[in-house]
Amino acid sequence: MNSLRRIILLALLFSSLQAGASNFPRPAALEPAVQFWIKVYTEITTNQGYVHDAVDLSVVYEIVDLPAYASNNERGRLVTNAKFRYVKALTAVARGKRTKLSATEARVLAAWPKGTPAATFAAAADNVRFQLGQSDRFREGLVRSGQWKPHIRSVLAEYNLPVELEVLPHVESSFNPSAWSKVAAAGMWQFMPVTARDFMRVDHVVDERMDPFIATEGAARLLKRNYGLTGTWPLALTSYNHGTGGMIRAAKQVGTKDIGTIVQKYNGAAFGFASRNFYASFLAALEIDRHPDRYFGSLKLDAPTGYDVVAVREFIPARALAQSAGISLDELRQHNPALMEPVWSGEKYIPQGYMVRIPRSQLKQPLDQLVAALPRDARFGNQKPDLMHRIVPGDSLSTIASRYGTSVSKLMALNGLRNNNIRAGKTLILPGNVMPEPKGGSPASYVAQAGAGGAEYVIQRGDSLWSIARRFKVSQQQLVAWNGISAKSYIKPGQKLKVAGSS
Repeated sequence: MNSLRRIILLALLFSSLQAGASNFPRPAALEPAVQFWIKVYTEITTNQGYVHDAVDLSVVYEIVDLPAYASNNERGRLVTNAKFRYVKALTAVARGKRTKLSATEARVLAAWPKGTPAATFAAAADNVRFQLGQSDRFREGLVRSGQWKPHIRSVLAEYNLPVELEVLPHVESSFNPSAWSKVAAAGMWQFMPVTARDFMRVDHVVDERMDPFIATEGAARLLKRNYGLTGTWPLALTSYNHGTGGMIRAAKQVGTKDIGTIVQKYNGAAFGFASRNFYASFLAALEIDRHPDRYFGSLKLDAPTGYDVVAVREFIPARALAQSAGISLDELRQHNPALMEPVWSGEKYIPQGYMVRIPRSQLKQPLDQLVAALPRDARFGNQKPDLMHRIVPGDSLSTIASRYGTSVSKLMALNGLRNNNIRAGKTLILPGNVMPEPKGGSPASYVAQAGAGGAEYVIQRGDSLWSIARRFKVSQQQLVAWNGISAKSYIKPGQKLKVAGSS
């Protein structure tokens, strides 16, 4: 009986391996790239980097060491200087220089096969690239993955998706739920805001990209959609970076869905280094994740946190919940990262329906009982209203902050801004504790988002029902109905006017 059971288990294991191999093929054409990313992930740290050829990843010229405590500008200069040396050396070799070589020129010749033609060296001079090492981050990610993989696996199984997809956060964020990219991708799965809004809530009160539980389900839905549109997992994964439309165009232009051929032959303008190498980096992460001891020795992975979870039935202050649970506000924030700064500063309540998480080990009684026991003055039927400023020509974040008695940093955090660029005609969310009118006299140009009561606009000099209706893309009839006035009613500056119906 035991022998039969072993045979069945081996057969199932073999079947699983075969399915994984067929879902995620490793084309010979991509093998140099896979090996390159294995080295990046396991051999050099974030204080080092490769100067290499951007097309043929088997060609690595040098490892550049970057001082750990150097500024970004200083690191950037070191990288720029190293790349320039190799551009200069490649140009010299392309012109036929073979004697009295500098150390850099000698490295160039050694990096390429003997007999490499001059045209290849000339082209390579335009393809010198620097890649920062990741071994320290990848190691940290392996340790962190222990916390999240059980949940990821259960979600993948629920959506009938291959378990190998669980390693994608290695490529995206090193399993860091707090990760932010320079282009505003966020969370463990690195969702861009536009894509994320198809699957989750992303605004100034709740950004579910930052919640590993919710974002994992969003990622599963996105990957399943990608696969349905592209038909292969290599294309579905590359679509995660390049978009499904881009990969469908690539396959059509090249005439095949083979990822190796597409990477070699597709020349789409937006199909840059990151997209071209996304699938290879995934294969590298899969290899390392499945054999971590081979690359990092013995590691102790983080254990999953056991949470008590409850959907709050009303709008509640975060501080009141923390006090009721007997934990600090910072601890509550740590375990509910999707709640944004206004919730923690008290300008907003935890939204109705939000799934609050607190570790069971920190609770003296079930979380649902603690929430139910909150006093009536800590439970509300509506969210605190938003205040909005409509940007006009000449406005800047600093002038707006000064006008309303707040700070530029607070405006940026509240509006999810990554820089100071703002445009006239757009609106900015203001902190809930700003003055209702700006310093200096004339009525404020703001809209109060009144939750279930709709939205209100403070009438400005020169406004009319027609101009207000046009500005908020509603009809005059709607304004009249919402405000209980007639179409001929007199309106005056400073008066509040509802500009959206109750929701």
